[in-house]
Amino acid sequence: MGIAPDKLTDPAVRAFVAALNAGDRDAFAAALTPGATMSDDGSDRDVADWTEREIFSSGGHMDVVSQTGDGLGLVADYRNDTWGEMRTAWRFTVDGGKVSRFETGQA
Repeated sequence: MGIAPDKLTDPAVRAFVAALNAGDRDAFAAALTPGATMSDDGSDRDVADWTEREIFSSGGHMDVVSQTGDGLGLVADYRNDTWGEMRTAWRFTVDGGKVSRFETGQA
């Protein structure tokens, strides 16, 4: 069944997932710290380029399957128009109530 975004433990992660699923670039940017960083399958990527390609212009959507006890790790079924659906793992670093780094890859 999964976990509804509004039931996620960490408020910064909750804001990240909600903005991603809504396709809301402004809310997504607001969920990140200035200078936030990310990696995909272990390789650092440019956040703006990656999110535009993998989320916003390709209809990205995350269905959260589980979260870690601290709320900073998720397993999710992620889908977009480019790659279809895949099981992914996400790990978040939160600083001052916003996501300063996220790491994703196939689970």
